Amino acid sequence: MLKETVPAAKRIDVLYNPDERPTEPEIRQTEAAAKTLGVVLQPIEARSGADLSQAFTSAASAGADALITFAHSFSLYNRSRIAELAVQHRLPAMYGWREFAEAGGLMVYGPNIADTLYRAASFVDRIVKGSTPAEMPIEQPTKFELVINLKTARALGLEFPAHLLIRADAVIE
Repeated sequence: MLKETVPAAKRIDVLYNPDERPTEPEIRQTEAAAKTLGVVLQPIEARSGADLSQAFTSAASAGADALITFAHSFSLYNRSRIAELAVQHRLPAMYGWREFAEAGGLMVYGPNIADTLYRAASFVDRIVKGSTPAEMPIEQPTKFELVINLKTARALGLEFPAHLLIRADAVIE
């Protein structure tokens, strides 16, 4: 979806904290996806909030056309600063949680957190009623959402393709 929004993007940087897991498998999977789109993926590290300014300066000066982040606690905690730096450096960015779009991020595609928490509550209910956690199946999220921030798009001079706007679960004006 980011490539559809920024079709000229040839290099997409991925901001991540190498101290968080499962970063390496995510990078490998994201690199594989980037290859199918004809995009070069460049990982950029930030271990703390203090590292973010330098990471964005490096990404922009090295020719990044866009940016993605992984849905980890580091990026969520620093979401406002990350969204601010992405706009400041004119990097269209895509994130994994709705909270990023609400903090000024361009676009989000990821699991619906409310649905995920509801599903978690059903596990707690089963455990309280006597189920053994080791015998319960592992579940992946089943409800995903696309959130688009048009205010940020205007600040970046971007126009979203109509088919993405139609698919969006929420559009922030």
